[in-house]
Amino acid sequence: PSVSQVALRIRPMSAAELAEGARPIAHLMDEQVVVLQDPMEDPDDILRASCSREKSYVFDVAFDSSATQETVYRATTQGLVAGVISGHNTTVFAYGPTGCGKTYTMLGTDGEPGIYARTLGELFQAIEDASGDTEYEVSMSYLEIYNEMIRDLLNPSLGCLQLREDAGGTVQVAGITEISAISAEEVSQRAPMGHGGDPANSPLPGAARLPQVLQALARGNMQRTQEPTAANRTSSRSHAVLQVTVRQRRRGRGLRRGRLFMIDLAGSERAAQTQNRGQRMKEGAHINRSLLALGNCIKALSHQASTKYINYRDSKLTRLLKDSLGGNSHTVMIAHISPASTAFKESRSTLAYAHRAKSIRTT
Repeated sequence: PSVSQVALRIRPMSAAELAEGARPIAHLMDEQVVVLQDPMEDPDDILRASCSREKSYVFDVAFDSSATQETVYRATTQGLVAGVISGHNTTVFAYGPTGCGKTYTMLGTDGEPGIYARTLGELFQAIEDASGDTEYEVSMSYLEIYNEMIRDLLNPSLGCLQLREDAGGTVQVAGITEISAISAEEVSQRAPMGHGGDPANSPLPGAARLPQVLQALARGNMQRTQEPTAANRTSSRSHAVLQVTVRQRRRGRGLRRGRLFMIDLAGSERAAQTQNRGQRMKEGAHINRSLLALGNCIKALSHQASTKYINYRDSKLTRLLKDSLGGNSHTVMIAHISPASTAFKESRSTLAYAHRAKSIRTT
C-alpha cells in the first residue's frame, strides 16, 4: 500500500487576533500530538473539571509556529520526489480555513520559499544527477477550480476548460497550457560525467530555469479568484492545482510517467465565519461541496470503509485527482489552523477532517 501522511501546522497568532483579545488554545504537545482547549470552559469550575473539554489529536507530524518552511518541507514532501521520478503519482494538499497559512506553506515568499519551490528544485536536481541512459521531460500546468469551473492560471484568457478522460482512463484538462520545465534535449545535451567538462560548473538546465518557473507560478497565483471576506482580506476563493508531469524514457525500455499535484485548497471555513452573502455565499457552497467530495473519497479510500465504490465524480477536484488519490500514489495533507480562541470552531472541524484523512490507505 502506498504512503499517506497527514501533517498539521499551527500558525502564529495574528496582530488582529491579539488586538481582539484572543488567547492561544491550540498547543503542540510533542511532534505528533495537538491539544485543542474549548475556550468556553471555565478553568475554576471544579464540578466539570473531570470531564474537561480538552481534546487531543494525533498526526503523523505536527508543527507549531516556530517550525521553518524547510522543516515542514523535509518532514512532509522531500521524500516523495524520488517516487515521482520513478513513475508514482503524488499529491500534496494544503487544507484549512482562510487565513491559516495554506498559501504561505505552498507558495511561500521570496525569502522563505514554500513547497512548490523546494520540491521543483529537488526534482530538477535529482534529474540532473541521474544516470545518462535515461531521458526525462518535465512539464507543468497551473489551474484553479472556482465554482466548479476550471481556469488556466498561466493563460486565463482561455476561459473555462473541460475535463476529458483519455483511452487509458487518465483524466486530463483539455487545452490547458503546459510549460516545459526540462526537455529531453536539455538533459541529453548536458556534459556527461567524467568526460572532460565538469558538469557541476556547466549550466544546469533545471536549476537555471527554476527562477523563471517560480515567476510564472507567482504570476499565476495573482490570477486566482480572490475576494475580501470577514475571515481574510485576500481570501482565495478557489482551489489552485499545480500539476507537474515527469516522463522518463530509458534506452530499450518503455515510457514511465509520474504526476505530482501540489494543491492549495480554498478556505474550508463555514459561511458564518466569513459573513458571506449572495455571490460569496454561492462560492462557499461550491467550495464546501468539493471539500466534502474530497472528504468522502478519503473516507471511502480509508481501510475502515465498507464501501468499495469511490465517487470521484462528485466534483471536478476529485475527478482530476482520481489517479492521485487511489491506486499507485502517495498522498500528503498538510492541515492548517490558527491557535486563537476566536477560531475554535474552525480549528475543531479542521482537526476532525484531517484526523479522518489519517485512515486513508490506498493500494
